[in-house]
Amino acid sequence: MRYVGTSKASDQGYIRVLDGVERKTLTYGEHTLFTEFRLEKGHVLPRHQHPQEQTGYLVSGHILLTIGDEKYDMEPGDSWAILGGTEHGAEILEDSVAIEVFSPVRADYLP
Repeated sequence: MRYVGTSKASDQGYIRVLDGVERKTLTYGEHTLFTEFRLEKGHVLPRHQHPQEQTGYLVSGHILLTIGDEKYDMEPGDSWAILGGTEHGAEILEDSVAIEVFSPVRADYLP
């Protein structure tokens, strides 16, 4: 597998995933993938699951994150870890930016 070692800041390369949800793969290696999400107030990231473990950090904004049956009120500086196969989703309470790491690499997120 080829991988990108570095990434420069840019407003280009964002992919609209759903209404109010954009993602950009920033960089990836052999075992991890680093992604930025832009989330618009009032939208919902529906509950879903995937085999990759996911860790995240809320850079700005405010979201209500659901992991399994638990809800977490997340504000800037808060972080989370979601085991692979665990159902999760989010309500976007304010325009938000989150960064997340997936392991193993999500092939569907590769540029």
